[in-house]
Amino acid sequence: MPEFKNSQIQTQAQSQVQVQSLSPQQVLEAKLLELSTIEIEDRVRAELDDNPALEEGFEDTIHENDEPDYGDETLETNPHDDFLSEDDEPDFYTDSRKSPAREMLEIPYSESESFYDILNEQLAERELTDIQKKIAAYLIGSLNNDGFLDKSLQSISDDLAFYQYLDVNTEQILEVLQIIQDFEPAGIGARNLQESLLIQLDRKGCKGIERAIISDCFDEFTHKHWEKIATRLSVSQEDVDKAIEEIQKLNPRPGSALGESISKGQQQIIPDYIIERNEDELELILNNFNIPELRISSSFVSMLDAQINSENSAQRNTALYIKQKLDAAKGFIQALKQRERTMYNVMHSIICFQHDFFIDGDETRLRPMILKDIAEKTGYDISTVSRTTNGKYVQTNFGILPLKFFFIDGVKTESGEEVSVKEIHRIIREKIETEDKRTPFTDEQLSLFLKESGYIVARRTVAKYREQLDIPIARLRKN
Repeated sequence: MPEFKNSQIQTQAQSQVQVQSLSPQQVLEAKLLELSTIEIEDRVRAELDDNPALEEGFEDTIHENDEPDYGDETLETNPHDDFLSEDDEPDFYTDSRKSPAREMLEIPYSESESFYDILNEQLAERELTDIQKKIAAYLIGSLNNDGFLDKSLQSISDDLAFYQYLDVNTEQILEVLQIIQDFEPAGIGARNLQESLLIQLDRKGCKGIERAIISDCFDEFTHKHWEKIATRLSVSQEDVDKAIEEIQKLNPRPGSALGESISKGQQQIIPDYIIERNEDELELILNNFNIPELRISSSFVSMLDAQINSENSAQRNTALYIKQKLDAAKGFIQALKQRERTMYNVMHSIICFQHDFFIDGDETRLRPMILKDIAEKTGYDISTVSRTTNGKYVQTNFGILPLKFFFIDGVKTESGEEVSVKEIHRIIREKIETEDKRTPFTDEQLSLFLKESGYIVARRTVAKYREQLDIPIARLRKN
């Protein structure tokens, strides 16, 4: 019989596929659009250091109407003349960069000590061995925002051995941890809430019913089963109530006492926009005060002209390098201008959409708004609106707010009208504040109350809104 061998045959086929790809300039614009005010300032200064074709200046400005053309430029042409001439700028650009009052609007960095600086200062006052100091520094760095140590001692022992080549056991780590637990504020360095409360009670000298409740009846305490506590400890209900009152004076999150220092130590929030109200008129300003204004270096352009006119091949190669830097500088400046236009247009649309809130600051007057609404109003893609608003803040007469604050869901009434979730939040909060704490309202009852008021909200949705308001369930609100 003839033998058959497996064989593979390669064939070529031609097909037409439509693929959408972004140009390098579009990628750059998208990346810059995502950056906050602080980040864009760092990015601009880094570009100034990296590209000699860029220079900082306030006299020559960008020609607003000219877009960069990267396809047809040759070395014989000079595409940078428009960047060396002065032209009119849009109002928002001129106001923010050249306003005499710009210094008054700047928000300074805070020089407050950080969370870890405060604890390390207390550590420096203790007489410890070099090994204990290293253990203590690692423990302090491992504390979470509540001031708790949520890693096991064995895990810390392994980390110290792996990262710092310290061969220490859990007993040595516990010894240092107890030193940190003696720091201020009381309760810092605890491994859980129960241990933190016990440390605080010991610091206050409370050795009676208060300590017994936390050490022996902690589960009943967290569930507010006061009667069970009285029975288990064989004390009166009045004694339990007095002890609970003392315990409630303790700080369940001791790290929060230093939390303000953490945020200030890193930096205060710098708003990307500033909205000033003059009677019923609103003025929008981009917070570009600390961002250097850029222009193309005229000396660098002259250098290009000199290299082009040379017949030396080496100098021609130099000309290619210079042109590359000039193109990059031109594209970066244009991307910055596009970022400003996009940010201004998006924020202006948000102001128009939520105009009533910016006038009086009443959250219940916020209209339901999603990314698609702003995309349709500005003509931008939803992803562009998302990049523009993500991580950005606006300074108003009512405080500094994240832009995501203005994007809220809507709830339909029985009449078909759509109202913002903020209105539902207000009703739920008012109902719970006026409830009888002996029989607090359940989520089902709150849903019925909303239905009587004309709002169709399911029980599960009520539960979600209640959690957004940081309000516990009915059983935990019972007094």
